[in-house]
Amino acid sequence: MQLNCGDICPKTGAYRVVDRSGRVVGTVYVGEGETMPPTQVADCHYESEND
Repeated sequence: MQLNCGDICPKTGAYRVVDRSGRVVGTVYVGEGETMPPTQVADCHYESEND
């Protein structure tokens, strides 16, 4: 599942920050119900590390 900045986190856990070429550029920990934070690199999205 891909999440973007501003989306509501569906499940507490670690999320990879993935750039548009599919490269992992970081990791964030977000709690269930929290808003996904802005990324520091443009055109990135989040993917759960548990998928």
